Amino acid sequence: MKMPPKSKIYEAFSAIADGRINVKKNTAIIKSSNKQKEYYVIWNDHQITSNDNATFWQKYPGYPIIAVWLKTKQISYDESVTKFFKNINWQEQNKKNKRNYEASVNEILNRLVEQNIDTEYIEQQVDDIYEQIEAISFEIVRKITKK
Repeated sequence: MKMPPKSKIYEAFSAIADGRINVKKNTAIIKSSNKQKEYYVIWNDHQITSNDNATFWQKYPGYPIIAVWLKTKQISYDESVTKFFKNINWQEQNKKNKRNYEASVNEILNRLVEQNIDTEYIEQQVDDIYEQIEAISFEIVRKITKK
């Protein structure tokens, strides 16, 4: 599986913190950070798909898939870190930084540092999550095939 940029994990934190994820059995609906779009995630035992651009075009797990993995506890992490990413409009943030996702994350982390928040711990959580994503054995597909 192609790996996502770590910035997608921070976006997933926001989706969880904002309560923008609705999971039912093997499907989920995730509202975008600006609430203008809905992304669908569907999975079975070995395949997963989503209609977000990262997953559909780049074939790596975009933030909707990562958010579902976090929400359904397929990936373990300290849920307390998500609160620092509440109410972030990632579309606006990324547009301002000309789609430089790393710059967007760095701006947000710098704001947290200014508030005396331990960003090293948050970044360690992201690294741990990233390692768990590497170990997940799902195939990213455009459409789930029936078996």
